[in-house]
Amino acid sequence: MNKIVKNILKKSFSLLALVESVFDKQFLVTDVPMSTIVSHLKWEQYLYEIGNKPGLRILEIGSREVTGKSGARKNFSNASYIGFDLYPGNNVDVVGDAHKLSSYFAGEEKFDIIYSSSCFEHFAMPWVVAIEISKLLKVGGIVFVETHFSFASHERPWHFFQFSDMALRALFSKALGFECIEAGMSNPLVGRFSSLADKYLKNRPVVGLYCHTEYLGKKIRDVDDFDWKTVDLFDIVGETKYPEPLK
Repeated sequence: MNKIVKNILKKSFSLLALVESVFDKQFLVTDVPMSTIVSHLKWEQYLYEIGNKPGLRILEIGSREVTGKSGARKNFSNASYIGFDLYPGNNVDVVGDAHKLSSYFAGEEKFDIIYSSSCFEHFAMPWVVAIEISKLLKVGGIVFVETHFSFASHERPWHFFQFSDMALRALFSKALGFECIEAGMSNPLVGRFSSLADKYLKNRPVVGLYCHTEYLGKKIRDVDDFDWKTVDLFDIVGETKYPEPLK
């Protein structure tokens, strides 16, 4: 009997979600850019097309096969691909801590492309990892990062941050020697506060939720001895500014 009830409730929930999906566009917000060049389903092919060439060096941070088989080594077969991860496993060449990334490649030629997917939320100090990436990337080289803006808590206790497009722009700003090609989000979510939330929030809708955040940038100059403490705020945020108070 319990199984029958569960199946009925599951089908009812699916039907309710189908009906509610008519209103999904109301949960979007106009000031959040959607990724087009390197959206969630496009970024891999984009990197394969620009990177699978003889003489190029590719570094993937977080290369271990966790949720499925990686196609990176096959699709970068004409280039020199290196997989880096905290733990050994399939598709891992170098094991280490991304916060000390450059120490594992001391004296080696720099990379043409460095990329990472679904890892930055697990770095305790992502601003340190950004500096390490800068150290290893050639001038003219490409950096790509995909991480989460809104997503279920996972791989705890090492789930430290969620990132907006502006957060990744700040990490890879002109102060660190980068030029943004694209920064945006993919896969909108529909959200509301649950019945377990504080009384004044119960069941209220939450707009502007997106699962994935993508950043694609080019290194345009070397920055020696970079120190976040010496950076001017406006070299990080560019021409943007915090919204002024309502009068």
